[in-house]
Formats: sequence, structure tokens, C-alpha cells
Amino acid sequence: MRIIEVDGLSNEPAQQRLFAAWNEVYTSASRHLFGNEHSGFTVEEMVGRRRGSNHQFVDRAAVDGEPVGEIDPAAVVGMMSVAEPLKDNTDTGLLRLAVLPEHRRSGVGTELLRVGERVIAEHGRSVVQAITEWTEGNADESGEGFAAAYGYAPAQTTIRSAMPIRRGEHDLDHLRQLMAGDGVEDAAAFEIEASVDDLPEAWLGDLAVLEQRMSTDAPQGDTTLEEESWDAARVREELRWALDSGRQVITAVARDRLSDRLMGFTQIQVPPTDPTLAYQQDTLVLREARGNGLGLRLKACAALELIKTSDEVTRIRTWNADDNTHMLAVNADLGYEREGYLRVWEKQL
Repeated sequence: MRIIEVDGLSNEPAQQRLFAAWNEVYTSASRHLFGNEHSGFTVEEMVGRRRGSNHQFVDRAAVDGEPVGEIDPAAVVGMMSVAEPLKDNTDTGLLRLAVLPEHRRSGVGTELLRVGERVIAEHGRSVVQAITEWTEGNADESGEGFAAAYGYAPAQTTIRSAMPIRRGEHDLDHLRQLMAGDGVEDAAAFEIEASVDDLPEAWLGDLAVLEQRMSTDAPQGDTTLEEESWDAARVREELRWALDSGRQVITAVARDRLSDRLMGFTQIQVPPTDPTLAYQQDTLVLREARGNGLGLRLKACAALELIKTSDEVTRIRTWNADDNTHMLAVNADLGYEREGYLRVWEKQL
């Protein structure tokens, strides 16, 4: 077995084929858990992330045998990626690792882990974060059976769930009532607005505040991440990445009519490879505006906009911290059903 460098930004056909095979390992590992409901990303999405300015990436592939010359994509049996934040949390490296199921317990994962940790240490960073996933009713085998054995400690557990999209008039009326804040005192104090595949210039500054507060106001478990640094340019860059990778982006915001400030937001994205599946991205209501039902109103608004603009979507998938009781209650009101779990593990080098 050899560990080799992978360059997702290369224009060379051989490197592009290698990067696609490297990416397919992660998708295959997730497919082994969730079937067609896997958590894999498209090649275009992974390349787009590497073109951004928020992280630097180091990617490696485990190749079966001792190949010479161009690598046969079928020989790629493991993948490792290190993403290092550049604008904040500069002591942290985010490690993603996967091995094809038929090649596990043969030392591939251990070697990739050692390479990833060595890269992070050489770059002067001291905290490694990694994630594991498992399905409802099963155990976290990759975490408890692998990560824990190499000194990683569980830092946060999130619940993966999905909301089925129903287009009956009764269902749409229910979402409209939730969006309007029926039964909520002073609901008229906030205006709920939505935008598709664009962000009005007037929103950018407030959205940057909201994104930055996601790193302080949303539950963080026992992770050691510090407050993130956001500005209007970073908000634009995140939108551009999603659009360039072919995603549809729906953003809903809650505006305080008195101050004209955005006090909450949520976002849904639909990937091009599976237009039946949408991803519920970040949702946040500022602490000073909580207690007004805005989280539920925002998610209902985004769901209605999704139904209006995307005929093929059948479900929305999301992840929420297991101690985020308020948002889990919001999801229950919307009809989300539990599918599995994701856990963040941390290790101090």
C-alpha cells in the first residue's frame, strides 16, 4: 500500500481521475451505512471548496499495491483530507478519513490517520477534529472502535433527521400558518422574507453577524472551537461556492421592523446530482430575539419557497446538536423524523 498526494485543482486528466476515485471512497463508505441516503459530496462540490479562501486543504489517497506510473482509480482504497481554517481557529485541523469497507481492519485507516495528524502537527496546529456517522438503532463503530482507540474523545453528537415534503393543500396551509406566526404574540413585529440563488446587498452585513454568532450562540458541545470571523465578502464567497457547484440556494431571514435589522436566518440548498434531496443548512435566531417563534417561522418560509421553486424535492435533511432542545422541537413541529447520528471527535496533539 502507498499513500499518495491528490490534487483536486489540477487540470491534468490523470489527477482529475484520481481525485474522483478519492472522492468516491468517502461516498462508498457513507453508502455502506445509509444506502442511497449517503452523505457524500460531488466532485464539483469538493473542487469548489478547494478554490475558496477560508481553508487550506491537504488530500491523500491510499492505493492498493505498489503502482508505477498513472494510478488506476480502482486501486484507491482509502482517502484522507485535512482542512485547516485560515480566518479563525488557526490551531485546528479538520480531518476526514474513509476506507472502503472491504479494505478495513488491514491498517489502511491507521496509516491515513498518522499521515493526517502529522500534516496538522507540521503546520503548527494542535487540535484535530474528526467526524463519525452511524444509523438509528446502531452503534458508532468508527468512533468507539477506531477514533477512541487512537486518543480521540467525543466532543459533540448531532442528530440527523429528514422532513418529508408534502404538497397537499392542507400541508401547505399548515406551513403558511407556521410562517405567519399564528398564535405568536407580536408576530407582526418581524417580517419573514426569502431569496433564491441570490442575496440582496442590504442583507450581507447582518448575515455576516448571524453567521459569526452561529459559532457562539448555537450549541457547541465540548468542542474547543473559537468564535469565527465573518464579513460580507465571506458570505458572498459561501454563496458563490454553492452556486458554482450547481446547488440551488434558498435563504430566509427575519427582519425586525423597528430596527430594520436581520435577527434570524435559515438556508436550504439543493444539490444538482439529486434534486429530490434538499439540505437544511445553518439556522440561527439571535439571543436577543428569541422567544418569538422565529426559528419555526423561518424554516416554514424556506420550506414553502423550496416547494414553490423545486418540483422534484421529496425531503429535507438536517443535523442538530442532541442538546439543542429548542431546534429539535421546531423540527418536530415541521415533521422531521430521525435517521441517524453524526459525532465530532477531538484530540489534542
